[in-house]
Amino acid sequence: MSDKDFREFDPDEKSTTDISDEVIEEVTGQEIKRDKADHEDKPTEFCYICHRPDNIAGPLIKMAPGMSVCRDCMQHTFDSMGGFGFSGGDNSKSNVDMNKIPNISFLNLGSLFGEGPKVKNAHGATSQKAEDRPAPAIDINNIIPPHKIKAMLDEYVVGQDYAKKVMSVAVYNHYKRVATGTMDDIEIEKSNMLMLGPTGSGKTYLVRTLARLLDVPLAITDATSLTEAGYIGDDIESVVSKLLAAAGNDVERCQQGIIFIDEIDKLAKKKNTNQRDVSGESVQQGMLKLLEGADVEVPIGASSKNAMVPTTTINTRNILFICGGAFPAMDEIIKARLNKHSSMGFMADLKDKYDDDKNILQKVTVEDLREFGMIPEFIGRLPIVFATEMLDEDMLVRILKEPKNAIIKQYQKLLELDEVKLDFEDEALHAIARKALDKKLGARGLRSIIEEFMLDIMYEIPKDDNIGQVIITEDYIEKKGGPRILVRTTGMIPEKAAAN
Repeated sequence: MSDKDFREFDPDEKSTTDISDEVIEEVTGQEIKRDKADHEDKPTEFCYICHRPDNIAGPLIKMAPGMSVCRDCMQHTFDSMGGFGFSGGDNSKSNVDMNKIPNISFLNLGSLFGEGPKVKNAHGATSQKAEDRPAPAIDINNIIPPHKIKAMLDEYVVGQDYAKKVMSVAVYNHYKRVATGTMDDIEIEKSNMLMLGPTGSGKTYLVRTLARLLDVPLAITDATSLTEAGYIGDDIESVVSKLLAAAGNDVERCQQGIIFIDEIDKLAKKKNTNQRDVSGESVQQGMLKLLEGADVEVPIGASSKNAMVPTTTINTRNILFICGGAFPAMDEIIKARLNKHSSMGFMADLKDKYDDDKNILQKVTVEDLREFGMIPEFIGRLPIVFATEMLDEDMLVRILKEPKNAIIKQYQKLLELDEVKLDFEDEALHAIARKALDKKLGARGLRSIIEEFMLDIMYEIPKDDNIGQVIITEDYIEKKGGPRILVRTTGMIPEKAAAN
């Protein structure tokens, strides 16, 4: 530094040019306007932790929609975690072991490096102009009518004609309501359903097949894991979070999906108890707004809310809720109501009149559900109540061989890959159905029974190339004999014979 860098200051000297004015003059008027325009176009963002604006804290790190953190807070966070196995100096992606962060293992920090979860808004994108938004996913002219829905269900589900008819009409009306919104200022309420039925009667399979045919996202959850907010267990909003994940984080597609809550009978309020029912009546009360339609904040990529987990808002107004359950002991409640008028006299009904009625659940009423333990407000938001039929031997035999993906066809396809033909005698199918009825597992017991008898066959076939056909007999199912096996020289498959 030389003497030329200093000058003598005279207070009496009137300077027309101030030092600050000299600095300002170096900036042209156009640059000032451009800086102002850039500052006005860019909205002010605040740090999620220290709440400082970006013009003070500097550029913010985007962690999730609506959640940004400044570099100072991020650096302090990693510095405080130095004792948990983080390498110092370089905070690069390769040096950070996210599994060693305690209590926030579910945090997705991929967004720090440009790999955050992409959540589509209700129009399928994060930023789109109104004229660029796609058309609604559901068109009133393209909704499948009820008779076609039932016809498609008939290809996969055997029996249950009444249940399929009820579900087809309810789904048709629901998506008409979604496509049209309001009509003549008359708001159409949702067609939520309550489905009763014994174990293995096809309740879950019906809903899963229906969602696949309609090409809508489906979330299946178990009511036994749901608890009141603040207690150990899944929150009620977690069912919507599962639907969002099934929709690929597409909000619009999620808001038109189906949620199936199984084991809903486990939410019945408990009798003769003085403790707080956090997993029964309280859950029913918490689900009221969800069933009716409300804005719900759900976490993205996690099952529970947390300050470090990004969230999004889902409106459940157009989500179809289907609740199902076996409702054990409901048959006794229905019998007690039906026998209430049975007394003495020639016209009186016998008290054991309904003991042999296998489909007595189809006579259920709202009063029976209230007696079982469901609160009136919850029942009122499930206006469609129906029951599936009890499966008999003939229906189980039809389930074995008629649907497109029947169990028998699956095993025939497996053996066909080994160039072996598999056949079942009709008497063998009836024997399998009788065993399933004895186990009281419904259609679920069919697969386990067949798997037991097919184990040895599927084990031996790959070892012997001479086996050309296997016929399952009734004696083999009843363990009185073995299957009929035809070798290729005497009973070759037609395709194999044509090839030779």
